[in-house]
Formats: sequence, structure tokens, C-alpha cells
Amino acid sequence: MARLLCITTSSYWCVNFKSNLLRPPFPPPISSRRLTLLRPTSLFSSKRLSAPLAMDDSKAGPIKEMPLGLDATMEEEYASQSKLLQEFTSISNIDKAWIFKSDGGIGSQAMFSISQANLLANKRRKFIVSAHISQETNSTSSFQWAPFPVEMTGVSTIVPSPSGSKLLVVRNPENESASKFEIWGSSQLEKEFHIPQSVHGSVYTDGWFEGVSWNSDETLIAYVAEEPSPSKPTFNDLGYKKGGSTDKDYSSWKGQGDWEEDWGESYAGKRQPALFVININSGEVQAVKGIEKSLSVGQVVWAPSTKGVCQYLVFVGWSSDTRKLGIKYCYNRPCALYAVRAPLYKSEASGLELKDSSNEDMPAVNLTQHINSAFFPRFSPDGNSLVFLSARSSVDSGAHCATDSLHRIDWPTDVKLWPSAKIVDVIPVVMCADDGCFPGLYFSSILSNPWLSDGCTMIISSIWNSSQVILSVNVLSGEVLRISPANSNFSWNVLTVDGNNIVAVSSSPVDVPQIKYGCIVEKATAWSWLDISSSIFKCSEKVKSLLSSLQFSIMKIPVKDVSDGLTKGASKPFEAIFVSSNSKESNACNPLIVILHGGPHAVSISSFSKSLAFLSSIGYNLLIVNYRGSLGFGEEALQSLLGKVGSQDVNDVLTAIDHVIDKGLASPSKITVLGGSHGGFLTTHLIGQAPDKFVAAAVRNPVCNLALMVGTTDIPDWCYVEAYGSKGKDSFTEAPSAEQLTLFHSKSPISHLSKVKTPILFLLGAQDLRVPVSNGLQYTRALKEKGAVVKVIVFPNDTHAIDRPQSDFESFLNIGVWFRKYCK
Repeated sequence: MARLLCITTSSYWCVNFKSNLLRPPFPPPISSRRLTLLRPTSLFSSKRLSAPLAMDDSKAGPIKEMPLGLDATMEEEYASQSKLLQEFTSISNIDKAWIFKSDGGIGSQAMFSISQANLLANKRRKFIVSAHISQETNSTSSFQWAPFPVEMTGVSTIVPSPSGSKLLVVRNPENESASKFEIWGSSQLEKEFHIPQSVHGSVYTDGWFEGVSWNSDETLIAYVAEEPSPSKPTFNDLGYKKGGSTDKDYSSWKGQGDWEEDWGESYAGKRQPALFVININSGEVQAVKGIEKSLSVGQVVWAPSTKGVCQYLVFVGWSSDTRKLGIKYCYNRPCALYAVRAPLYKSEASGLELKDSSNEDMPAVNLTQHINSAFFPRFSPDGNSLVFLSARSSVDSGAHCATDSLHRIDWPTDVKLWPSAKIVDVIPVVMCADDGCFPGLYFSSILSNPWLSDGCTMIISSIWNSSQVILSVNVLSGEVLRISPANSNFSWNVLTVDGNNIVAVSSSPVDVPQIKYGCIVEKATAWSWLDISSSIFKCSEKVKSLLSSLQFSIMKIPVKDVSDGLTKGASKPFEAIFVSSNSKESNACNPLIVILHGGPHAVSISSFSKSLAFLSSIGYNLLIVNYRGSLGFGEEALQSLLGKVGSQDVNDVLTAIDHVIDKGLASPSKITVLGGSHGGFLTTHLIGQAPDKFVAAAVRNPVCNLALMVGTTDIPDWCYVEAYGSKGKDSFTEAPSAEQLTLFHSKSPISHLSKVKTPILFLLGAQDLRVPVSNGLQYTRALKEKGAVVKVIVFPNDTHAIDRPQSDFESFLNIGVWFRKYCK
């Protein structure tokens, strides 16, 4: 259910199930002049104060009321932990980066899009930081940073033009007002356009449907936005009103009309993504014609120029003839690349003018008819190759995410040849890699311009076991090279490409990100990486000191009880990242938190996580388990989990725990467990199947009952595939049988609920469409029914990720305090 999921929670205020409002206790009727005050000693009991206070005592001050769910000791924990967590939360992230050649031709200009949590506003603050890059040799390079960042208030996305001479700034509305497009030059705002809702809704900036692309001469921009609102029935005091009404007609109201399906989690209420082109000289916007209504579009790019006046666009299309199943983190949704003619334009003295081409019948052409998944299209600089990624392993097996493959189309200049163009396999799916060898492609994004100067080498980031690495891929020969250091357990992520150089970041669970500048040493087979000084990831001295006291390693965990039926890939050791103190002062082990990722076909990588670094810094060791079924270890290991959830993955986690106990790295009496989504599924399974193993647990939006989830989630097919294996893909139905519901229940944590003893913290997003809040509430109510220790916090406005800044902050604060309470 998630490719890379964080575990989050909320508030040091406990909310009741129906409201997030705290209800002050009503005082009893006052029958005399003197009042006896009661001080609560716990959540459910109280005792009389030794000295009653008179109502008219002039020295009496206001009585401090504890927040619901807290006592004095816990409040001290909240105070101390929240201060430290704020210091971690304030560390910035680099979201994107771009590089352009300097006007003088000497060096390059870099631009970084940065974000930082703004807890008071409950948003992420966005700003731009610029730098001039000078490189003297392969061993020396300097970044001259601008003295101050520039905040981008209210900005949804920014996209520089290919030359770097123009910058598109998009501001999506928060209501039904117009979208704003701004075109900036080097020193001023050059154009501003307001696109009304009658043309289209908000521009997609989600990282999946999202696509904003400048054409080669930087006069047109293609982009994906919500299609305009459909007309709805209008009513007044006489009933139905023919012909509708204007927005300012206060004597009538709009009905609801037909319900429209959306793409599930994160897309609730969003209209169909559609394709548009804007002329930046006139501001005229046209919807692109020739695309079937059943197609949701995304990831648009301009095709190389062809003979004649027409320009073409290539985009990804997802068909939705029947139900739209949830698409967030789900790469098993079939999709294809299409080419379509852009609106025609002609050159006039007054500039470019768009011409409506709706009268000319030119439907979109499917370029990838012979493969069931194609996305992230990228043209080579010379326009001769169209390269794209495929998740056909996911589509074929039904797994929500699996090993990717890379493909190429030799781009014909003749439009008529496009449908028959041959698809060449550049990097096939890797089933089982030898130790230390390339395990296959696993990546969720690709740079808009990933090319080195030779025009055939792409630079990408991909998962390699429990780390992220940087790869170079020759799309003509298929050669794949790992160019980030092979002897590093750190994770590396490419930000942008500068000719034959690379700007990247490197980090670890105990090291904040560091900007790196990569230079070719020997014909792209050897690279040197320079440390670049920057204040972007600035953190407090206290955080630096705490992180310096930590260490991490990546462990190989042998599979327990290997059977003859296992494939070679499924029999290989899986991995876990172990984070601990590097102090030699004591032989006693710190309490252990077992961290479990969601998915299940996701992965926890050896990169810096502010939330997990916070937990390490307050005295916990971390065991971050990448059980079999995780990404980054080959397709055989991944597919081995299908149909075995609740058993194989549970056993892998228990094996990993026993591994660190046997090595003397963990105490059996001080183990806690934390997971979200499928990681919450595992957590609740573990405290049921191994009830004496854990002293405390915490979950975020966990899957507790597949039989309940299958009828409420946006991805019911996930339930079938994970419970039945790949054959569940064919038996999926919206109306499960009694036999299927019985199997779902037997595979679920709720089937082990009677054995649970562990105190558990539940963190639930009320707007979650992936694992609806009813799943967690059913489980917690059943636990309370049997007298178990349960704490529930509901975030009324959060979805599956629980990633709003305040919710993320309060969730990990609650996790830290909860574990401290039960695991000293």
C-alpha cells in the first residue's frame, strides 16, 4: 500500500471517536461556600486533597488541568521530547534541483527547491536557494551560494524552461477561484495569467499524473490539470430550472448530479486529469483534442519536431472504463504511452496564436500496444530515442509494486510509423541476482533531463538491497554501472545533471544529508565525489552531538527453515538496518524498536529520516527490517510473499529479532515494535502471534482485518493478491464470497486478537481511503472489550500518510512518550 511509507501519529491531546474537541469537565453544583477540589491521580480515579480550599481564598490561583490522557510524569516527557523533536523537524529537505549554463559560459547556475515544516501554519514552507558552480579540476569544485533563500509563498510548483531563461510559477487555488500562471524572466515578472475553473481546475502537482513541459522554442507549455467541472442540475423555489444559472444567481442552488469516481487515496474529490496547452505570449489555453474520455492522462512531454507545422505530445494514459482503483503507490495499474497532436499554432507579427484543431480528426496513437505498462517517457537529446519505464511485473502478478524494466523506442520521424515502432528491452526484470550484483531497477521518479553529454547515458537513482544508489545506464547498449561508491552503506539520490557532472545528496540513518558533486574520472567508468559545503541541512549543535553518538550497519539475516519449494531468490538472506549507540561505556543494551515498512512491497533504505533519528536520539536502538517481499532484492524474493502475508513476513521479523538477541545487541525484555499500513498489519500480527515478545507497540493506519478492508478500501484487489497470491488477481470481485471472507479473516491480525497482551498506541487518519479508519477502530474496540491497554489518537483531516506537519510531529512525539512509558 505504499512504496516508501513513514510511520506517523498525532497529538499529545487524545481525541474522542467523534470529535477532536477536548471536553472540559462540568463542575458539580455548588451547595455551600466551601468547595472540596479533587486532583486526578490517573485517568480513571481521583483522591481528595489533604486541605480543602475555600472559594473566597484570595491566594488561590487557577487550577492546572492536565490534557486528557496525561499525568504529571508523562507531561514532563512531552515537554522534554517535544523540544528535541522540534530541532529535528526544522531540518530542511531538498525537493528538486536544476542546473543551467551561466550567461558568460563559465561555470553553471544551480537552483534548489527547498521545503521545511512550518508547524504553526501546519504547512510546508517552500523556498529557493541558488548557487554558482565553478569547477577547476576533477578534484576541486566550488559552490558560491546566494546569501539568502527566497520564499515561494502559495506556490504549487515551479518549472524552469530548458534554457533557464524563463521560470513558470503555478499557484493553484484553495477554492473555486482561478489558477494563476506566472512567467518570470531573470529580473522580473513578464506575464501573469488567470485560468478560470470553466477552462480547467487545479494543475496536478502530485508527482504521478503531474506533467509540465516546455516546448523547444519556449513559447508553449503543456501540462496536466483537472478537467472543468461538469454542469449540474439547478433548482429554485419552482423546482428544476432549465438552462442552469450563473454563479451569482442567489435565487437558486446547484444539485449534486451524478457521482464521479476518483483515483482513491490522495485524489478524493479531484476531477479527471486532462491535457492542456498554454501559449505564454497570449495566455490562451486549449484542451488537447483526440484523447478518449476514458483516459486519465499524465507525465506529458513534447515530442521532437516532425516535418510540417504540427507539434506532438507524448503522455501516459490510464484507462478507466470500469472502476478506478486506487493508484497512489500502486504501479500495477495498466498504462500506455500515447502520442497526440498539440493544438496548431501559426506565427504572426503579434506572436503565436493557437488554432483549434478539433475539426481535424487525429485521435491519440497508442505507442506501446504490446506492453501493459509504460510510464516516465524521456526523449534523448538528439530526439532519436524514446525511453520509458515499465512495471509489467506488477501488472502481470498483481503486486502493487515490483521490479521495473527499462525500454526504448527508436523514434521514427514519420508519424505513420509510430504505432508499429519496435520496443527494445534495455534493462529486463532481474529475477535473482548473484551476491553483490545489480538486483534490478527500483525507482519511483526520474529527472526531467537525466542525460550526460553523450546523449545516450541516463543517470538514475535506484534501490539496491537496503540502500539507494546512483546508476548510469547506456540506453543503446544496456550497460548498467553503479557510480555512487560501492563501499558505502549510505543512500545516494541524484538531484540534477550538469553536463558530465552530477549533483546528488548522500545520507545515512545517523548522518544528515550532504550535497555531493560527482565528476567523471575515466570514461564514465569511475567517478569522484566531492563534498559541497552548504547550510541547507543545517541542524542544531545538540542534534549534531546526538547523531555523532550513533552508528548503523546493514545486517544479512539468514532465512529460517528454508523449504524445497522456495525459489533461489526467496532462499537468500534478507536484510535489516541496525542503528545503535557507539558508546562503549555500558554492556547493557538500549531498548529496541523494531521498525516495519508498509507495502508490503516497499523498502526501508539507509537514508536519513528525521523521525527515526529522533527515536534513536532519545535512547532507542532501531532494527529496521526489510523482510522478504521488499523492493531491491530481485523479483523472486519479492514474489515469494504473495499469498503468505501474516506468516512469511511475520517469521522473517521474528528471525531478525532473534538474530540481534543472539548477537547480544538487544535485550529480550526491552523490545517494542512500530509499523504503519502493512507494517501495522505486521505489528498487530506480531503482538498476537508472539504475545510475550514485546513490551509496547505503536501502529499507524494498520490493516487489522482484511475481511472488513476489502469492502471499504480503494484497493480491494490488494486484499485478494496478498491473501491468495497472483491467482487472486483473477478471482478479485467487488462481491467477495463467504469462503473468501473467511480466508481474509484467517490471514488477518484480528484472528489472533484474543492472545494480545501488549500495550498498543493507534494513530489513525480519519480521511484515509487506503485503510479506512474503521479497520483500526474495530480492532481497538475489540481490544478494549477484553481489557487490553490501548491508546487511540485520530487525526480528523489526515489521509493514509498522516503527513501534515503538525500530525507528523505529534505522532512521533506520542510514539516516543508511549515507548518510554512501557520500556524504561
